[in-house]
Amino acid sequence: MILLTMALVASLDSGVVRHIEVAPGEILHTTVIGSGEPVVLIPGIFGGAYGYRKITAPLVQRGYQCIVVEPLGYGRSSHPAKADYSFTAQTKRVEQALEKLGISDALFIANSTGASIAMRLAVANPKMVRGILSISGGPAESAATPGMKKAFRLGGFITKLAVNEGKLRHDVRKEIVKNSGDTSWVTPRVIREYTAGQAADVDGSIDAFRSMSKSKESESLQNRLEAIRVPVRLLVGGIDHPSGVKTDERELLAEKISDFALDTVAGSGQYVHEEQPQVVVEALGNLDQASD
Repeated sequence: MILLTMALVASLDSGVVRHIEVAPGEILHTTVIGSGEPVVLIPGIFGGAYGYRKITAPLVQRGYQCIVVEPLGYGRSSHPAKADYSFTAQTKRVEQALEKLGISDALFIANSTGASIAMRLAVANPKMVRGILSISGGPAESAATPGMKKAFRLGGFITKLAVNEGKLRHDVRKEIVKNSGDTSWVTPRVIREYTAGQAADVDGSIDAFRSMSKSKESESLQNRLEAIRVPVRLLVGGIDHPSGVKTDERELLAEKISDFALDTVAGSGQYVHEEQPQVVVEALGNLDQASD
C-alpha cells in the first residue's frame, strides 16, 4: 500500500513523501525529490531525509532524482517492537519499497549503518544497484553499536522510565558532537529534526532499538563482499571519532571488492554530508562516471 502526500522537508526542494507498507505494521518513510537518473539515499538511524538536505538540492540541480528510504525503526518509519531488525530483513524491506517506487539501476548514497544495507542489496539484487557511495559506513553485521548495546542492557521498564524526549535529544546531540569535526552545524533545530521521528514515539523507538540490539544475521555480509560487482566508494572523516569505520573493515572492503576506493575528508568527522556536503556531491558525480 502506498499513501501519497505532498511535503516540504525542511530546506529540501519540494518532494513527494510516500509511506510504503512492506508488511503489516511495517511502514517505510520515503521522500522523492526531482526527476532524472535515480540516486537512493539511505540514512543512519537518526536524521532521515532531513539529514541529507544539504546534498539533495545540488543533486537535483545536476539532473538526478533523489529517493530517500528510511529503514524500519529509522527516522520517521514505523517502530514495531517485535519486527526482525536484522540487516538481512532491512535490506528486503528497502528492496520492496524501491520496487513499489519503480526504482532500479540506481546509484546509492548511504550513511553509517545504512551502508551495510546498500552493500547487502548490491549482493541480493545486482540490477537495482549501479554504485555505492558510503559515508562513514562499513560492512557492519549488526545495527547494534556498542553504545546501543550498553544503553539497552537494562530492562525495558527501567529504560523507558529513564528516557523521555528531552533525554533522547540530549544524548543524540552528545553523540553527534563527539563524532563531528566542525560542530557548528549541530544547532537546536538540527537536533529537533534529527530526532523528530523517534521523539514522536519514544516508547516504540526504545522497543525497536532493543530489538536491533538483539538482532542476529542469518548470512554474513563480510563473507559475501566479493559478490559486489559495482564500484564502491567510502568517504571517511579525517578527524578521529568513536564511530569511524574500523581499520580491519576498510582493509576487508579493499581486499574483497574489485572496484573500491577510500577517500579521507580532512576536517570532517562521521557526518561528511553535513560538514562538507560539496565533497559528497562531487564524489557522487565521480561514482556515476565510474559506473558507466
